[in-house]
Amino acid sequence: MDRLKQSLLDAPIIEKDGYHYFVHPISDGVPMLEPELLREIVIRIIRKAELDEVDKIVTPAAMGIHISTAVSLMTDIPIVVIRKREYGLPGEVALSQQTGYSENEMYINDVHEGDRVLVLDDVLSTGGTLRAITDALEHIGADVADVVAVIKKAGPNELDDTDTNVKTLINVDVQDGDVVIADAEGDG
Repeated sequence: MDRLKQSLLDAPIIEKDGYHYFVHPISDGVPMLEPELLREIVIRIIRKAELDEVDKIVTPAAMGIHISTAVSLMTDIPIVVIRKREYGLPGEVALSQQTGYSENEMYINDVHEGDRVLVLDDVLSTGGTLRAITDALEHIGADVADVVAVIKKAGPNELDDTDTNVKTLINVDVQDGDVVIADAEGDG
């Protein structure tokens, strides 16, 4: 995880309404995402995630798409993207996403009762996105085989008091305008 660790240590920090936010290729698409970094992350996800009999990878738009696409190409597991646009298709399920800096409606299509899914996301920070997704998947009746986020930002999150165990590749904190590595191996 040398590339991921170094890329986080080099990440600039911006502030949005009092929320300290690191800018990173995995979470923001800037600066440019080098293939070596993405490859390192995908290999680590495949080694860490529970993939037995997983039917679908479920990921929120937009920053989970590149990670999930790369994992899909390596595992032959199809992807379902949770979109910010309603299509009105049969079986579409709405969810309300709240993060540290925004609130949106999102929509899940093509996940059905009994589907065994892997949930992938870029960052676990407030937990608002992952909480909304896991709640919606439970409502649908899908079996969540595993939940993986590449990066976890230190601090409490909305999943702390739930049965959802999120595996992470690296855990960080933002202190005095810098990213600090809290756990280079992540959770799980």
